[in-house]
Amino acid sequence: MSSLIPFWYIVIAVLWTGFFVLEGFDFGVGMLHAVVGRDEAGRRAAINTIGPLWDGNEVWLIVAGAGMFAAFPGWYATMFSAYNLALVLLLAALIVRGLAFEYRGKRDAARWRRTWDVLLTVGSVLAPLLIGVALAGLLGGLPINSDQNFTGSFWVLLKPYPLWTGVTLVLICLLHGATFLCLKTTGDMRERSWQVARRVAPFTAAFVIGFIIWTHVTAGKAFWLNLIELLAILAVLTAVWQVYDHHEGFAFAATAVTIASCIITIFADLYPNVMVSSTNPAYNLTVHNTASGGYSLKVMTVVVIILLPVVLAYQTWTYYVFRRRVSKSEFQPPPPPPETAPEPAPQSQPTAPPAVPGS
Repeated sequence: MSSLIPFWYIVIAVLWTGFFVLEGFDFGVGMLHAVVGRDEAGRRAAINTIGPLWDGNEVWLIVAGAGMFAAFPGWYATMFSAYNLALVLLLAALIVRGLAFEYRGKRDAARWRRTWDVLLTVGSVLAPLLIGVALAGLLGGLPINSDQNFTGSFWVLLKPYPLWTGVTLVLICLLHGATFLCLKTTGDMRERSWQVARRVAPFTAAFVIGFIIWTHVTAGKAFWLNLIELLAILAVLTAVWQVYDHHEGFAFAATAVTIASCIITIFADLYPNVMVSSTNPAYNLTVHNTASGGYSLKVMTVVVIILLPVVLAYQTWTYYVFRRRVSKSEFQPPPPPPETAPEPAPQSQPTAPPAVPGS
C-alpha cells in the first residue's frame, strides 16, 4: 500500500489545482463585475456569466479538504488547527459570495444591490488571498513541535512569502476572470474586460516570476528551475502576449495554465513533506507520518477511480451547455410602450333636407 501514499498526494494536488483553475475565474469575475458592468444591466450580465458554474466549481474545494481528511488525517489536523482563524475568514468570504449571488436581486433598491456588490467584491478578493497564504505557509514553515501540534498564533502566518503568494493568486484570478469575461460578454463590456486585462497582465507576470523564484529558493532546490516552475513563467508571459494581441481564447488558456502550474509548483516543491516545521526540520510532517492506513487508502482509491471521471464528464457537459456569450441587453428593462394618440371623436354626418311635396 505504500504506492498509494504518493498517489493520494497527487490526487490532493490535482483537486487543489482544479479548484483554482475553475474557481479562479469565478473570483476574478466577482472582483470585476462592478468595474466591467457600469450599470445594473452590466453587473447582472457579468454575474450571469458564472451563474450556472460557481457553485459547482466550489465543490472542488470541499472535495480537496475531504480528501486531505481521509488520506492524511495528521496533515488535516495540524493544518486546520494552525489555520483556524484564517479558515473562519475564508468560510465567511465564500458564504458572503454565495449570498451575494442569491440575494442581490431580491429587492429592487439601489442601496441593497450596492451593498451586496461590495460584499461580493470583498469576498472574491479575500478567498484567493487567504488560500494563497495558507498553501504557501505549508512550504514556508510554521512552528510545529514534535507532537505535530501547531504552537504559534494567527500572526505567525502573515510572513512575507505567504503574503506574496496570496497577492500573486489574487492577481492571477483577476487576469483569469478578465479573459473569461472577454470570452463570455459582448459589446462595451467585452472591450472593458480587455482594457482591464491589459492593465493587470504586466503586474501579474511580475508577481508570478517573483513567486516562482521565491518558492524555488524557499524549497532549497537546485540552482536551475524545474519544468513546472519554467512552465509557470512561460505561461504567464504567453498570457501577457496573447492579451496584448487580443486573442481571447489563447489568453484564457494561458492564464489557466499559469494558475495550475503555480499551485502544482507549491505541492511539487513541498513533497515529500506536507508541512514544514520552522521549529526543527525533524518535526516536519511528511506524507508517510500523516497518512491513513492501507485499507482506507485502498477503498478511497476505488471510489475516486470510479467517481472522478463521472464528475469531470458532468462538469464538462455543464460548461458546454452554458457556453454562449451573455449580453447586457438581455437584462435591460423593456422600453415603455409607445403612447397611443386618442381616437378622434366621431363626426356627425350631415342629414339631407326634407323632401318638398310636389317637387
